[in-house]
Amino acid sequence: MPKIVFLWTDVVLYAMVLLLVWYGWRIAVNANLRATWDKVLRDPAALSAAIVLVLFSVVTLLDSVHFRRALAAAPTADSSARVSYAPTTESLLDVLLARQIATRETGYSQPLAYKGFTKEPMEQGGKAVRVFPRLKFGGARLTDPDAQWTGDIAMRTLAGLVGGLVVAALTALLTAFAVRRAHGGSTGTALRDIAADRTHIPLRAALITFAVVCLIGGPVVAMMTDYHVLGTDRTGNDVLYQSLKSVRTAFVIGTLATVATLPFAVVLGVLAGYFKGWVDEVIQYLYTTLSSVPNVLLIAACVLMVQVFLDQHSEMFETGSERSDLKIFLLCVILGLTGWATLCRLIRGETLKLRELDFVQAATAFGVDHAHIMVRHIVPNVMHLVLITTVLSFSDLILYEAVLTYVGVGVDPSMNSFGGMINLARSQMSGDPVVWWSFVSAFTFMVTLVLAANLFADGVRDAFDPRARSFRPRLRRAAMS
Repeated sequence: MPKIVFLWTDVVLYAMVLLLVWYGWRIAVNANLRATWDKVLRDPAALSAAIVLVLFSVVTLLDSVHFRRALAAAPTADSSARVSYAPTTESLLDVLLARQIATRETGYSQPLAYKGFTKEPMEQGGKAVRVFPRLKFGGARLTDPDAQWTGDIAMRTLAGLVGGLVVAALTALLTAFAVRRAHGGSTGTALRDIAADRTHIPLRAALITFAVVCLIGGPVVAMMTDYHVLGTDRTGNDVLYQSLKSVRTAFVIGTLATVATLPFAVVLGVLAGYFKGWVDEVIQYLYTTLSSVPNVLLIAACVLMVQVFLDQHSEMFETGSERSDLKIFLLCVILGLTGWATLCRLIRGETLKLRELDFVQAATAFGVDHAHIMVRHIVPNVMHLVLITTVLSFSDLILYEAVLTYVGVGVDPSMNSFGGMINLARSQMSGDPVVWWSFVSAFTFMVTLVLAANLFADGVRDAFDPRARSFRPRLRRAAMS
């Protein structure tokens, strides 16, 4: 049996999943929250972005279930067998992408190629020539690749498109059945309502988004069994595998670093706005001083100190994955400790306004203690700012990780990340010929994730911010119907 491994970031991600489940229950039992999130889902762009984020989240969760394989039991002196485990930590995503891990080439290769990217000396007909070597795994089933490659790629692409269309069509039918059961009528009527965008939730936009994902994913799945869909890097590793592994790193940075800012921002912001006076002045001095220090220099200094500590205490870790995971966990803590000033300033301003409202003044007049007033009356009314800022900061931190890794103070080099991929590819972008696919792959995945997060954040902001509720015309039409 494999040994289950709980990394630091795994535990925090599991806790966040439980927190999301609890928040979903709160939405289900709270009419106001349910109505607000209904407005988010009625935004076509936000709903489509949510689907993309869910797909990325599934990849993250698959890559967050870690284990070490059991090795053959070694006999001991007392004739008993002692179980030992592999020195490397794997995840469920590694199991699903085992083919991409095992098919390592000797160097660079372009996407869907069957030849190497650089010429190597070989002997042909008794003469030494330089030719592009045949890849060991890419297109290995082709007996005559020069003649068969184009047809094989076309057939696999067509098969993938057909498979993606079938999945999208079945999903549309199941959605129509659900609409029919909820509102009555026939399946055909439900399909026509979805196509004409007459449903309460913009199911047309959601189905189109899912269909696009299927049409992209179908050919990729069809070709990844025999080709390196996004090529290989300098050491022959599959770039698609690296890109998918980097998704978890981006999610960890975006979520954990944001969550780490909340205790400082919420507590200090509410205290400053509620008590005012010398408390407000001290807290303002703290976040003003923190904002005056260049973030990159402060983070770099903290990361270097963490690096020295990890190097001096290598005996604390059984595998390299545990060491690199602790480093990214501490990086998230550092980002949280240095990034709470903006949210604290916003919460302070909102608290200054809330403490003057009638319900807070009435609670004070009835002798309710300050702690009770802040917990029951102030904090719930600033949570919309917390939620909006959290969602908006998610995409900023993903980009921040890429910058930090690019300058050498980000995640551990042994951990896959978009910043690490871009950093390794930068030296090849100026070469001739240009090795472009690693950079483009990391850029495409990162932009897709950040764009989805930004679109979803716009929907959340419009729904939760009382001063920014300017919904689209389709939302007004839906509300009237």
